[in-house]
Amino acid sequence: MKLKPLGHTGCLVSPMGLGLAALGRPGYINLGHGTDLAGRADVAGMEANAHAVLDAAWEKGIRYVDAARSYGKAEAFLASWLDARHIPEKEVAVGSKWGYRYTADWQVTATHHEIKEHTLDHFSSQWEESRALLGKHLDLYQIHSATLESGVLTDTRLLALLFEAKQAHGVLMGLSLSGPLQARTLAEARKIRFDGLPLFDAVQATCNLLEPSAQTALAEASDAGMGIIIKEALANGRLTDRNTHPGFSRQTTMLATQAERLSCSIDALAMAWLLSKPWADVVLSGATTTEHLLSNLKALDVAWDAEAEEALAPLAESPEAYWAFRKGLAWN
Repeated sequence: MKLKPLGHTGCLVSPMGLGLAALGRPGYINLGHGTDLAGRADVAGMEANAHAVLDAAWEKGIRYVDAARSYGKAEAFLASWLDARHIPEKEVAVGSKWGYRYTADWQVTATHHEIKEHTLDHFSSQWEESRALLGKHLDLYQIHSATLESGVLTDTRLLALLFEAKQAHGVLMGLSLSGPLQARTLAEARKIRFDGLPLFDAVQATCNLLEPSAQTALAEASDAGMGIIIKEALANGRLTDRNTHPGFSRQTTMLATQAERLSCSIDALAMAWLLSKPWADVVLSGATTTEHLLSNLKALDVAWDAEAEEALAPLAESPEAYWAFRKGLAWN
């Protein structure tokens, strides 16, 4: 894959990246996650599997990897892979996030898998934890699921601390978005400046064929120089052949028809839509297995066209409906 800058940051990334949300903990909301990890959900088994997926990603040219403090042991698994494979600094761009604590204690049936805390003290502690694991490999540190309701974008002391850390350590600062108000949240984040400089260098947003509502806001942010990272490109498995929900049969037929016409899988088709967007710097694969990663990577060869664009536009749901359905997804 040909590398390109992440917005105007100068940090080089591949058009497809690897997100570690499903690789660092035994429980997650992706469809079929439990089946994917059957027989290897212990810490050692998951670390070996994470390393195998990272190896495949590296071999195929992926040069952006995304983790978070709340992704179980994802940062630790990534750190041990970087060390074991002797990956030089800056050879792969690494992003992580702060703002949630992992609270499942390696259980799938936990009452709470992660708890949000967007406070100054929590940033300070998680910043040190991420740096201790990832060191100078850490290129981008993001607020995890920033929302207007959390108050994180109006906490002036906290925002000043983010800017100080950015300036002192040369780390890019970003935010990830969540919920039906992604566009409004991004608009507020873009207003935040210190010494005339924008605080945030990059944004990570949910955007897919079912939830495309942030497209215009992301395109505008890209034009202004922000790096754009796309997460949940497959809607946690809803845009794959694993989606057997009876209420989605018509949509599945629409996807299958275009996938057959373009000679690709449904997951590759859905990711190709995002890869066709000039404002999308990195589209994350959330694969749990090497097989799924290799299937996702075939999106790079899909000849997305106007016919597919028109045929699949009706898949879009209202943001409120999309996020309500996502909230109801079962872990594993």
